[in-house]
Amino acid sequence: MLDMRISRRAALMGGGAVAAWLSSPARALLQAAGAARTPPLVNQLIGRMTLEEKAGQLQLMASAWGGGAALALNPPQGNSDFPKQVEEARQGQLTGVFNGNGSRMARLLQSAAVKESRMKIPLIFAADIIHGHRTIFPVPLAEVASFEPDLARRTAEAAAFEAAGAGIDWTFSPMVDVARDQRWGRGVEGGGEDVLLGRLFAAARVQGFQGTDLKSTEHMLACVKHFAAYGAAESGLDYNVVDMSEMRLREVYLQPYKAGFDAGALSAMASFNEINGIPSTGNHWLMTDLLRGEWGFKGFVVSDYTGDEEMIAAGFAKDGRDAARIAFLAGVDMSMQSGLYRQHLPELVRAGAIPPAKLDESVRRVLTLKAMLGLFDDPFRRIDEKREVARSMLPRTRALAREAGRKAIVLLKNDGELLPLPRSGKRIALIGPFAAGVARQVGPWVVYGDDAQSIDLVTGIRAAVAQPDSVIVAVGSGVEEPLAGGIEQAVAAARAADIVVLAIGEDAAMSGEAQSRTEIVVPQPQQALAEAVAAVGKPMVVVLKHGRALALQGAVANAQAILATWFLGTETGNSIADVLFGAYGPSGRLPASFPRASGQEPYYYAHKPTGRPNPPGELQTYKAHFHGIPNSALYPFGHGLTYGKIDYSGFSQSAPTLRKNGTIELAATITNRGAHAAEEVVQLYTHDRTASVTRPVRELKAFRKVALAPGQSEVVRFTLRAADLAFYGRDARPVVEPGTFDVWIAPSAESDGVRGSFDLSA
Repeated sequence: MLDMRISRRAALMGGGAVAAWLSSPARALLQAAGAARTPPLVNQLIGRMTLEEKAGQLQLMASAWGGGAALALNPPQGNSDFPKQVEEARQGQLTGVFNGNGSRMARLLQSAAVKESRMKIPLIFAADIIHGHRTIFPVPLAEVASFEPDLARRTAEAAAFEAAGAGIDWTFSPMVDVARDQRWGRGVEGGGEDVLLGRLFAAARVQGFQGTDLKSTEHMLACVKHFAAYGAAESGLDYNVVDMSEMRLREVYLQPYKAGFDAGALSAMASFNEINGIPSTGNHWLMTDLLRGEWGFKGFVVSDYTGDEEMIAAGFAKDGRDAARIAFLAGVDMSMQSGLYRQHLPELVRAGAIPPAKLDESVRRVLTLKAMLGLFDDPFRRIDEKREVARSMLPRTRALAREAGRKAIVLLKNDGELLPLPRSGKRIALIGPFAAGVARQVGPWVVYGDDAQSIDLVTGIRAAVAQPDSVIVAVGSGVEEPLAGGIEQAVAAARAADIVVLAIGEDAAMSGEAQSRTEIVVPQPQQALAEAVAAVGKPMVVVLKHGRALALQGAVANAQAILATWFLGTETGNSIADVLFGAYGPSGRLPASFPRASGQEPYYYAHKPTGRPNPPGELQTYKAHFHGIPNSALYPFGHGLTYGKIDYSGFSQSAPTLRKNGTIELAATITNRGAHAAEEVVQLYTHDRTASVTRPVRELKAFRKVALAPGQSEVVRFTLRAADLAFYGRDARPVVEPGTFDVWIAPSAESDGVRGSFDLSA
C-alpha cells in the first residue's frame, strides 16, 4: 500500500505542498499510464465492432439489481429487470453498471459480457463511494475540517480497499466543487469554500482511491466531479445556472479539478449546471478545448445521471437525438442512465452528423481505461464473494473511521472551559433528536453502509464515563416536528442533571443532492427545545449534527460550549465522546464560514473589500454590510478552538522585499499557555493592497498543524515565492504584479494573530 503520511508536527501545507502532492510517485506512474499508447487489443476490437457495439461501450446504466439506498439515490427508469440487463450485457449494449448489489451481481453480469457476448469486452462496475463503502467515514466536508489532506488519502484508500473487494472498479468521487453558498445541499460532499484546501484534498483523495497501480485489487479508478462550477449554482439552488467571468471561473472554481487531474485522475463527470448559458454536458470549450486541449487530460468524461437528456428541458437540445449529438460532440464520451447514446449514436454516425473517427476515439478511451484497470487480463479480478466479506468493516478500518471522526470535530466555543467534561462525578442529561438511535446516522450519500453497524452518541458517551447510568436520555423533539410532551420530558431531565449535552441539528436527508435550504438554521422545533432546556440554567454543550455551515441563533448560539460534529459515519458516538471527555483534544477547523444570518449567503472569507468597507468598530451607514449585521462571519473559515490556550507572538520576516525569483520567510511564535496539550492549525494569509484586478481581503497561502504540550512554544515558519502571489488578470491568464502585501499568521481567516507586510519587486 502507498503510504504518504505526513507528521502532524511538520504538516506544512501551501503552494509548495500542493506541488509536493502533485509530483508524488503515484502521479508519476499514473501520468505515464495515461500517456501510454493504446494497447493493440483495443484497436483490434474497435476494428471488429459494429456501430451498435461501439455505442454500447459508451452507455452506463444503473444496476437493475441494486437495493436499499441505491434504489433511493438512483430510482430505476425502465431498467429494473435484471435478466433484461444481463441480456443487454450479452448483446454488447452497455459498458457497465453502477450502484449494484455486490460481487454476486457483478459475477452474473460479467459472465454474460465476457463469455456470451460477441466481442467478449468486460464490463466496468462503478459506485458512489463518496465517504466509505461498508465502513463509513466522515462526510468529505467534515474531513476537510481536519486540515489534514493525508487523512483524506488514507480514508479514500481504505474505502477503495473495501469497495474493490466487492467488485467495484470505479468510484464517482472525489467531488471537488468549491461551495461558497451554504444553502446549497451538496457542499457536504466537497472541500468547502477555500481554493487551497480544495486543491490539496482533491489530489489526496485521487491518490487514495487509485494508489500507484490501477490494476491493483485494492484500488479503483477515481472520477473528479462535477466539472465544472456546480458549487456556484445561483442562490445555492441545486441544478441552477452559473453565470460568471472566465477570470473567476479559472481562479476559484477550476483549481481543484485541475489538482485532481494532475494527481492522476483519469475520469471526469460533467456537471448538471450551465455556465454562461451553455450546459456543461454540451460545452465544447469546457470538455474539449480546456480539459483535453489546454490541460492535456487523457481519460474519459461521463455525463451525470441523465445529464445529456436534461439539456432538452433546459432548452439547449430539441430532442433526445439532438441531446446525444450535442453532448458527444462537446466531448462527453459516456452517457449515464438516459440511454441516449446507444439509442442515437449509430444513426447519427450513419447520417454523417458524427464523424466515425470521433466515435472510435471515445470508445478507445473507454477500452484503454478498462485495460489499465486490468479488466482484459482478468475480468473477475475484483469480483470475489469471499474477499468481499473478508474486507468488510475490519477493526483497523473502524479505528481509522474513529480517528477521522474526532479530527473532523470543530470546537466553536468553550466559555469557562466547560469542556472537556469530567468522566465521573456529574449527572449528564443527553437531550435531542440525535441523542440516541442510529437512523440515518452515517450521513448522506451512502449506498452500502449500514446505520445499524454504527455507534450512536449515547453509546459512545456511556462507554466513556465511569458510571453509564449517570447519563439520562431525553429525545425532546423530532428533527423538523415537535413531539408531544417532549419538551417537558427534556426539561425534567435537565433539572435532574448537572450538565446538559444537547444533540441537535440537521438530519442526513437535509444535506446532499436536491437539498438546498432557504434558511440554514436549526429547525424550529429543535430551537424551541434548546430555548426551554437553556432556561433551566444548567451548563450546556451543544453538539451539532450538520452537512453545511449553519446560522446559529438564540440559546444555541449562546450555549457555553458548541461542537460542530457534521456527519461522522460509522464511529460517530465514539469520536464525539473522545472529544467531549478529553481523550482527544479538538483540532478541527472550519472549512466553511458560519454566517451570522442566512441572508448573508453566499458568505465566504475571501470576499472583496468593495469601495465602502466598514472601518473597524461600530457599523456605519452607507457602508458594505447588511442592516444591523457586520460583514463578517459568526465563526469564520479556519476557526476552531483547542483545550489549550494558544498565543501568537513574535512575528518576523526575512526581508522587507520579496524579489521576483526569490523567496521570503515569514514566522511567528506559537505558545500553548494552557493546562492541556493542543494541536493548533497555524494559517498564513495575504492581501494584495493594490492590483490591476481587485483582490480579496485575505487569501490562505499555507498552513501548518503543530502539536504543543502545556507551556511549549514553537516557531512556525512559512516560505513564500512570487508565484504564490499570482492571480488571474483581465485576460483570464495568471499574472504576478509588484506591490505591497499585508500578511497574517493567524488562527482563522478573520483573526488578527500577528501581522506584517512586505513588498514584491518587479
